[in-house]
Amino acid sequence: MSDVFDPFRLTGKVAVVTGGASGIGQATAEVFGRAGASVVVGDLDLEGAEKTVAGIAEAGGTAVAHEVNVTERDAVVALVQRAVDEYGGLHVMGNVAGIAHEDWVTNWTEEEFDRVFAINFKGALWGCQAAIPAMKESGGGSIINVASSVIDITAPKYGLYAITKQAVTQLTRTLAIESGRFGVRVNAIAPGATVTNFTKRHLYDDEGNFSQERYDAFVEAQKKMSPLGRSGEAVDQANLMLFLASEAARWCTGQTWRCNGGQVFAA
Repeated sequence: MSDVFDPFRLTGKVAVVTGGASGIGQATAEVFGRAGASVVVGDLDLEGAEKTVAGIAEAGGTAVAHEVNVTERDAVVALVQRAVDEYGGLHVMGNVAGIAHEDWVTNWTEEEFDRVFAINFKGALWGCQAAIPAMKESGGGSIINVASSVIDITAPKYGLYAITKQAVTQLTRTLAIESGRFGVRVNAIAPGATVTNFTKRHLYDDEGNFSQERYDAFVEAQKKMSPLGRSGEAVDQANLMLFLASEAARWCTGQTWRCNGGQVFAA
């Protein structure tokens, strides 16, 4: 009888993770590495990606860092090609890279809109487009896109961010239908408030000064929104990513999975 944990292992698999220098991307790359995958850690912050790789190696895993700007399609293609060249194929693609945005709709500029949409949506799109042919050649695979719990709520000043993440969920559903014939599963996760560098913008006041009091208040507010009375950590999302990447989720595709502690609001 096989070990009950065997379906969750990624031994012999090759994974690419964008946004791997910090936060959910870093935690996901590390979890994938510990599960046995060879990981290509992509990020615009190459130094940060290399630190993630060092952590994976220290834990006995295999990984390499690759500098990538996810808004550039050719750069994402090169990222996936690095996985193919370095490790012989691609089985898992984690499109994690993203940025926050908070402003009233009436204040959005075209430049602002284009930048947020390029990173949050185009980055995922280019990742999917590059991954599917490589996974087809590898006999199938799993793509996991990162949306957000803001897809389920309407909150002031989060409109642009929410729109980009809603677009990611529709991309996910469409590609699940289109790529299933290649043995490729496509899912998304919608994290609730997760304490990472992504949320550390709340450490600063409106003048840009450090404010531990403000950040503590933010964390406490998030805890109160969850029936569990706690806020999320990056590894909580990474463990869900591992499930979706693994054979344990072989019958799961086209879904948006919510790891949010039961929060009704995430900001």
